Amino acid sequence: MQETILILDFGSQYTQLIARRVRELNVFCEIYPYNKIPGPDPAFRGVILSGSPSSVRGPDAPIPDLSGIRGKIPVLGVCYGAQYLAQASGGEVAASKIREYGRANLSFIDQKDLLMHGLSDGSQVWMSHADTILHVPASFRITASTPEVTMAGYKVEAEPTYGIQFHPEVYHTTEGMTLLKNFIVNICGCSQSWTPESFIESTVAELRQKLGNDRVVLGLSGGVDSSVAAMLLHRAIGENLYCIFVDNGLLRKNEFRNVLERFRNLDLNITGVDAGAIFLEGLRGVTDPERKRKIIGKTFIDIFEAEANKLEGIRWLAQGTIYPDVIESRSVKGPSATIKSHHNVGGLPEHLNLKIVEPLNSLFKDEVRRVGATLGLDKLFIDRHPFPGPGLAVRIVSDVDEKKVKLLQEVDDIFISGLRAAGLYHEVWQAFAVLLPVQTVGVMGDERTYENVVALRAVTSTDGMTADWARLPHDFLAKVSNDIINKVKGVNRVVYDISSKPPATIEWE
Repeated sequence: MQETILILDFGSQYTQLIARRVRELNVFCEIYPYNKIPGPDPAFRGVILSGSPSSVRGPDAPIPDLSGIRGKIPVLGVCYGAQYLAQASGGEVAASKIREYGRANLSFIDQKDLLMHGLSDGSQVWMSHADTILHVPASFRITASTPEVTMAGYKVEAEPTYGIQFHPEVYHTTEGMTLLKNFIVNICGCSQSWTPESFIESTVAELRQKLGNDRVVLGLSGGVDSSVAAMLLHRAIGENLYCIFVDNGLLRKNEFRNVLERFRNLDLNITGVDAGAIFLEGLRGVTDPERKRKIIGKTFIDIFEAEANKLEGIRWLAQGTIYPDVIESRSVKGPSATIKSHHNVGGLPEHLNLKIVEPLNSLFKDEVRRVGATLGLDKLFIDRHPFPGPGLAVRIVSDVDEKKVKLLQEVDDIFISGLRAAGLYHEVWQAFAVLLPVQTVGVMGDERTYENVVALRAVTSTDGMTADWARLPHDFLAKVSNDIINKVKGVNRVVYDISSKPPATIEWE
């Protein structure tokens, strides 16, 4: 039985961060909306109530039903969660006279309290709320205060229920991990046994039981998610896994050949389909990025379906879905209103009449990488920057043709190879080149040129939700720019994108 911490989401921007911190302690956790609490489960060792943009005093305040939880297993309310527990117990929550936001320091800590044990005097915490707890029942004991917030932490007597007004999950709370470990290990009694090794062992066993001798088909992209999914399935069912890798003609330079070689060296059943000409024909004259995505998505489904139908006895379609996709689909606010077309592969199961298996749907991206490393997957797969489903089609800001693709492949290869050679590749979350629909005047030798402009983009991020432009060394950018202009015919100007997300996005289209 997998020990689990249940995280109830009230719409906080930090909910996923809570989950990541719990898992850093080698404890499994799952996020559920506050109004879709799963039934009692002996695997649940504790519950964390997240923060929220809502006020507990508002008419539309999210109200959970904790009747099957409170008093039975440990509960930790964070920010809104703490305010809700206080108000639901008969306490009073009111608008704060001053907005309590940003860094604060604990002026009182009850070191005898299990949750607060080991925190330093004056420990820095992060506040983010407009309401404050004014009064609590006599059964509530104050365990932490700041000069402005008397009820910064509390413990409910006679039950393992705790509340804190600050956010332990953010880095600005300098001893947040100490507090979370106190709750998860010392209070909930979790053994910290959830590791990549344990995940592999349990997942392979589950896959063997679920799939038996059935045959499974998987669409490989060469990215880390589908690659790790393939490795897990291969370990579980061996030659009953059939991988299909479709070259849409929009991949990085030499990527189709390189991916096929690496996977064949791992003894995977893999079929490579060179379909670049079909995709490029479908994209002829198309400039709208959403139309590009839809054309690429439909063409992929058609080709994948045709290849899968050549295989006999296939009963399952494997997908590299990861946990953020699952959270999005069942979030408090519902599925995102706009999902890029190339992520929507929902047409495949209906077309193929197959059941779905998703071996990575409980993992975050960084956890997928750790599992891949433990499985012995090539570092070039594990550490690869994210790459969009439509490939270079959405990095060509105009219509797409073979000449433009080859030009951008060369530029991108020089940029990425340069980052690796300079030891900068792992310093950034994602880096790539964009071909702009612009031509400018230049001079090469004694001749005037009128050629293309390319933009280089490199960002730092932890999860891709927000990103900042990478401050790459000027000497490096100068060398890369010079190499591109000298080696790639058709380019005479290189620019560097210094916009962050938000307000910009990481990709240009």
